[in-house]
Amino acid sequence: MKKIVVALLSALVIPTVAFAASTMRDGYWEMTTTMEMPGMPMQIPPTQMKHCFTKEDVADQKKVIAGNDDCTVTDLKETGNKVAWKMKCKGVGESSGETVFDGDSFETKMKMQAEGQEMNMNVKARRLGECQ
Repeated sequence: MKKIVVALLSALVIPTVAFAASTMRDGYWEMTTTMEMPGMPMQIPPTQMKHCFTKEDVADQKKVIAGNDDCTVTDLKETGNKVAWKMKCKGVGESSGETVFDGDSFETKMKMQAEGQEMNMNVKARRLGECQ
């Protein structure tokens, strides 16, 4: 179980936040992620990370959503300030989600299936400024 959680976090936390060049600005971002797994005896503590996204990072939506060669975006729809996608990752499973952008912040809601387990992930992010 712990192996699944670690694999999902490493494969999906950064990719889920940086998909739409037209709605997300480059810069230094802070992201707080919460996860829920039905049947888990304890709540997984929220994680917080900061990351510098360059213009190049936000330029290719599918590449940034996937995040690495083990993941493939199978569907991508951008409508206004919303981006919805479906993705498959080798050894991790399938996920789908939606991000809503609001100026220099966004919120992502994602559902994942991995090894018969379902997981929900929520990311709240805000742009802190320029990369340093």
